[in-house]
Amino acid sequence: MGLLVDGVWQDRWYDTTSTGGRFVRTNAVFRNWVTADGSPGPTGEGGFAAESGRYHLYVSLACPWAHRTLIIRKLKGLEAMIGVSVVHWRMLEHGWTFEEGPGVVPDPIHGARYLHQVYTAAKSDYSGRVTVPVLWDRAKGTIVNNESAEIIRMMNAAFDSIGAKPGDYYPEDLRPEIDALNARIYDHVNNGVYKAGFATTQQAYEEAVRPLFEALDNLDERLSSRRYLCGDRLTEADIRLFTTLVRFDAVYVGHFKCNLRRIADYPHLSGYLSDLYQTDGIAEMVNMAHIKGHYYESHKTINPTGIVPAGPFLDLDAPHGREQLSGS
Repeated sequence: MGLLVDGVWQDRWYDTTSTGGRFVRTNAVFRNWVTADGSPGPTGEGGFAAESGRYHLYVSLACPWAHRTLIIRKLKGLEAMIGVSVVHWRMLEHGWTFEEGPGVVPDPIHGARYLHQVYTAAKSDYSGRVTVPVLWDRAKGTIVNNESAEIIRMMNAAFDSIGAKPGDYYPEDLRPEIDALNARIYDHVNNGVYKAGFATTQQAYEEAVRPLFEALDNLDERLSSRRYLCGDRLTEADIRLFTTLVRFDAVYVGHFKCNLRRIADYPHLSGYLSDLYQTDGIAEMVNMAHIKGHYYESHKTINPTGIVPAGPFLDLDAPHGREQLSGS
């Protein structure tokens, strides 16, 4: 764990002293957009046109934020258009690395040993956290974007005219509903588990864990009458929630002390999780060895021994019976 300061790597854990024990996530820095014709996106500059082979994605199979991009890349059939490098699951004094290990895919562009070298290749004096995912532009030799929520929007639409698979996971008629769901789920669930897990005071922990389970309770009720969050259509809101849910019982319950209930204890959320997992292409994007190895081996302030627990057994291939639901 660490960050770059004026292009120099420093091994430094999150500062929670100045925030009263609360974990505060920093914003992504690179915010350009790939668009169909290279015109500017909602933020940043233009000049990043959708082209097969031009862009390269750096991910961790353990990271829920990077996991979103891998799923959308798979669902949209972009594997041949956008290459991928996969970091090692263990993140210690050098941050994300390309140390050899099962599932690691080296960096073919820079031959980097550490992900922070990719950041300084884009901006030599970069200051900030070194996170995944990272979308790199081979043509311009820079990072396009390192915000997962924006990268999945680019993949959803920008490559449609050059051979992406059909499917719109951010349909125009559902955008207000998706945006509202994303905002609540991000704050209380996606980031909520981190706010609980990285809290360093009892008050900060309780401020995070209670809203987390209130949100899960509400989501379980919402999913009692509809197959997906927005009814009968799979959207990006489902993908964004899935990557947290699939890690929940295996990691967040124990490692992050999010143990009021398991996802397995929720009748509708548990079936919904299995339903999404069994969607074509999604199960193969889940690597539980990387997920568990990362959290339990990397966070020495939480788990100093680095021991990875054997369980739990997650039967995500079990019948879920949610095909009968549609609803809105």
